[in-house]
Amino acid sequence: MISSDEVDVASLPDPGQSVIRAHALTRYFGNKCAVNGVSFSVPRGSVCAFIGRNGAGKSTTIRMLLGLLAPTRGRSMILGHDSLELPPETRARIGYMAEGHPVYPWMRVSQYGTFQKGFYRRWNQGMFSSIIDYFAIAPRTKAGELSHGQRAGLHLAMTLASEPELLVLDEPDTGLDPAARRSLLEAMIHFTRNRERTILFSTHLLDDVERMADHVMVLDYSVLRVACSVDLFRDHVRRVLAQFSGPPPRELPDIRGLLRATAGENDLTLIVANYSGHTERLLESVGAQTVVEQPLSLEDALVAYIGRHGKKDLFSAGRVES
Repeated sequence: MISSDEVDVASLPDPGQSVIRAHALTRYFGNKCAVNGVSFSVPRGSVCAFIGRNGAGKSTTIRMLLGLLAPTRGRSMILGHDSLELPPETRARIGYMAEGHPVYPWMRVSQYGTFQKGFYRRWNQGMFSSIIDYFAIAPRTKAGELSHGQRAGLHLAMTLASEPELLVLDEPDTGLDPAARRSLLEAMIHFTRNRERTILFSTHLLDDVERMADHVMVLDYSVLRVACSVDLFRDHVRRVLAQFSGPPPRELPDIRGLLRATAGENDLTLIVANYSGHTERLLESVGAQTVVEQPLSLEDALVAYIGRHGKKDLFSAGRVES
């Protein structure tokens, strides 16, 4: 793999397989670095989850990708065009669902469809109506009278009715109750997974990732730590139980990739990135009698990886592997 730190993103060989490419995207607000040297690519046809805590820099990155915010340094391309120079016909191929689902409170739902239609050459009124109906929204309802879940449904209808090639969703389910979140996710899956669309969605709600994504990126304190397929991530993060004859040691050797260690009376539970036989030998060198691998859910692995402890320096933040 060519290192993204060695070459400009526009010169990378890419035979139409990546919908998004970013190279060293960096953004400062005053003296605060919100996004620090982020480089990745998103394969065509993938569903990519962009995760991190609130304030990690996800929305800032998305706004730079869409050309809504200029980077301090770095560059990105989307659908083959520089993000800061997207022509109108390319923007029409992108569906963007902004965080918070802002609405004009005086506008009726049916008027939203007519209003949004005017900005696109392609408009699927049947899809707009189907999603509105799915969320049980009366067309003559004023947007200001909608619940949080219905507002999210209205935004999803406006986003998908233009039949975008690329769908970008920024925290689409933030603030929704569990029932509304479930409805939104089901609608997203139903109206997108049976079509040739690429989806990038940011979230800090990790159970959404397991349900929808086949690729994952992790932004941690403004730095991209993970960019790979979900299957690769699962394969490289393991939980093991090390058992001792007495209390476990208070200090561990330098275990590369250690994300979390929890001590029991006579054991240690560790979550490790890139676990290997070398890790097991290190544990045996400090008295572990047995080292047994335990099941680990994707959500628990992601929680460990974005936790405050651990080195978190094992995953390359290069292109997303297909």
